Amino acid sequence: MSAASAGYPPASAGGTLPLAGRRALITGGAGGIGLACGRLLAERGAHVILADIEAKAVQSAAREIGGEALVLDLLDTAQLEDRQFDVDILVNNAGMQSLSPIETCEPAVFRRMMTLMLEAPFLLIRASLPHMYRTGFGRIINMSSVHGLRASPLKAPYVAAKHGLEGLSKVTAREGGPHGVTSNCVNPGFVSTPLVTNQIADQAAANGIQEQDVLQDVLLAKNAIKRLVEPHEVASLVGFLASDEASMITGASYTIDGGWTA
Repeated sequence: MSAASAGYPPASAGGTLPLAGRRALITGGAGGIGLACGRLLAERGAHVILADIEAKAVQSAAREIGGEALVLDLLDTAQLEDRQFDVDILVNNAGMQSLSPIETCEPAVFRRMMTLMLEAPFLLIRASLPHMYRTGFGRIINMSSVHGLRASPLKAPYVAAKHGLEGLSKVTAREGGPHGVTSNCVNPGFVSTPLVTNQIADQAAANGIQEQDVLQDVLLAKNAIKRLVEPHEVASLVGFLASDEASMITGASYTIDGGWTA
């Protein structure tokens, strides 16, 4: 998808790409939403750093968009504590999913998901703010979920982590505002990525239905628009929040869910 077809805005007055000169770090960048965000931000002129634990995949993705690959294990939080990232845009996107009722949820799984989706974003924000404060510009975009605003059965670790991310994003907005830094959450519904499609067998078993019925009867049951969100649609919203035009938008949570939360 070209910058012109991706949505708002293709270029600023005078032909300069709107994100020229900006550096963006995107976690979970090897595929799915992360790669879609990387493509769009690169098309708009940003130097994009895709971070992911999957070395070959993230290196291939970075070559595709003309960006930079960073092999990074976000579960190894100790190695993040002393790092600094000189980036203007941070997209906290890495995530995982697990389905089980609370009484059988393994504590190790709960801790792992909280580490990946709450502690790691905190450390990445902490590592990025000094540069943003020095330059007077920063865009922090946290990939939350409708489950950062609502709850569903079988997803206690995921829902807890996303609700925590919402709070972290709002505190960052309050602290960062005087320094030209905005912080917002993007809240997709079910997106057409492996993170969602890999749930289908577990959802079928948990709900006592056939796998072919999961999409309409479970994942899209609350949607007004009966289809999955596409990664490029999420990226389009991220692109706007990363722009100069979004300078007065901070501490907000933007659903892109086909009416799931209406």
